[in-house]
Amino acid sequence: MNVFVVNCGSSSLKYQLINTDTEEVIAKGICERIGIDGKLKHKPTGKEELVKEVAMPEHKTAVSYVLEALTDEVAGVISDLSEIDAVGHRIVHGGEKFASSVIITDEVLRAIEECNDLAPLHNPANLIGVVACKELMPNVPMVGVFDTAFHQTMPQKAYMYGLAYEYYENYKIRKYGFHGTSHSFVSKRLIEILGKTGQSSKVIICHLGNGASITAVQDGKSVDTSMGFTPLDGLIMGTRTGSIDPAVVQYIADKKGYTIDQVMNVLNKESGVDGLSGVSSDFRDLDDASEAGNERAILALDMFAYRAAQYIGGYVAAMNGVDAIAFTAGIGENDGKIRAKICQYLGYLGITLDEEANKARGKEAVITTEDSRVPVYAIPTNEELAIARETVALVL
Repeated sequence: MNVFVVNCGSSSLKYQLINTDTEEVIAKGICERIGIDGKLKHKPTGKEELVKEVAMPEHKTAVSYVLEALTDEVAGVISDLSEIDAVGHRIVHGGEKFASSVIITDEVLRAIEECNDLAPLHNPANLIGVVACKELMPNVPMVGVFDTAFHQTMPQKAYMYGLAYEYYENYKIRKYGFHGTSHSFVSKRLIEILGKTGQSSKVIICHLGNGASITAVQDGKSVDTSMGFTPLDGLIMGTRTGSIDPAVVQYIADKKGYTIDQVMNVLNKESGVDGLSGVSSDFRDLDDASEAGNERAILALDMFAYRAAQYIGGYVAAMNGVDAIAFTAGIGENDGKIRAKICQYLGYLGITLDEEANKARGKEAVITTEDSRVPVYAIPTNEELAIARETVALVL
């Protein structure tokens, strides 16, 4: 069957059409600058890319252009929309309401809307995409796949904060975790590689990109993760601080005369390895700068690796052991230097890196030696395929 995977942002719409029988991407693309002017980039597999600058005042128009491109005489990959069997939507936040993917009904839409306060920049945009697709394809089943759902198996001792309990009761302030679709996909693959499907297993997944998180997965279930109430918590990231003493917020506000919103902008968009290095949030730029002797770039990379190693160590303790570790996402899949920096802290686990194997980029590989007591892998993530698989499982 053909599944149309949609990831709708506030001013963009990313998509893939996937044949789930072969798991082949038939076409993919993006609509950019929605609500500003509009640009469509559509890449059908085996054909020339189609690029169009067209007015996209809102998301429904963007979706309509995508559907036109999919059925276009030249750039199209299907003859008509009846060949789309289901639509899988990425939804960032499901709160405590959704512990798994669901078929989207009017009742589900209302429940997702109730989570908007938890992800005000993402959920409303995700919902706009759902509504647009429902209007244009009213008889096609829609499935919501939540970034937070995979982490709903965390025990209370892992997801609660040390706040007065009333803040959880009244406002649902707790750790939710994110990147769940990626952590689920990669952990399943790692457990499969280990031959432990359906058996007891303890693995740690390091999703390292511009946004980064680490998750402890025991017996296929998330038991702890580094991101918290928002994606700001946990690891140092491209432009995010990661975990920080909350008193810093008031201190910066007092010193700079900033509002809370201005301080949060500093923490989310002006910090991380970008703010530390003064060079870039792109780790390729940081690698080049550190090779050239830039001390702040070296510091940023050292801090990133140190924080990641701390979380890995903490999760080994939380699970009382670990069978394997996997690196994934843009940095985790491609940056052997960062993997090596992190693994330098893990000698106590009997981890021995294979320097040649660790040169792997963008492909599945074991990057430790045969005698390493804990194997470490690079495993490419595929969130779109994960969404398609979840969609098929619900609509078949």
